[in-house]
Amino acid sequence: MAFIIGNKIGMTQMFDAGTGNAMAVTLIEARPCTVTFVRTKERDGYYALQVGCGTKKKMNKPERGHLGSAAQCAVLREFRLRAPADKNVGDVIDVSVFHAGDVVKVSGISKAKGFQGVVKRHGFRGGPASHGQKHSLREPGSIGAVWPQRVLKGMRMAGRMGGDMRTVRNLAVVAVDAGAGTIAVAGAVPGRKGTLLAVRS
Repeated sequence: MAFIIGNKIGMTQMFDAGTGNAMAVTLIEARPCTVTFVRTKERDGYYALQVGCGTKKKMNKPERGHLGSAAQCAVLREFRLRAPADKNVGDVIDVSVFHAGDVVKVSGISKAKGFQGVVKRHGFRGGPASHGQKHSLREPGSIGAVWPQRVLKGMRMAGRMGGDMRTVRNLAVVAVDAGAGTIAVAGAVPGRKGTLLAVRS
């Protein structure tokens, strides 16, 4: 299993070498990640690697005690493994762990859209846009019967939209530039430009 932490650069297009067709790709800047902690089944109950990237100027005592001799990483992420890890604390992971043609899943926080109504948030069609309308074109309509006289859990209503952790699966790696430290994956990934992403096979 290959994984790395990166930031979303943005979307562009590349041309397929075989057919010459243009395809939409997302560029991800994958900075080198340092292994900061190794979890084992005997001690922690599962196998995992904790990796970090970036640098942090100030660290409190718990952070310094946890990282120990590892780098002062600004971002930490943990990736679960099915088997014992073959890496040790201090090892560096870069984009060379991925190759063109690999299938990956990308996780990140989606764009936050603020407070939205039911038409935009849940795709409601609203009321009839003909006779009898005044201020109810985009209203949700009835939210329940008389009994049980409360709003049922899970009722789709207006509220804050976006800003949630989302994962997009089955994205193909189109190109890997080890020199620039970038990965190009086919399609769109969650978040705005600069969003922190976790890429794993």
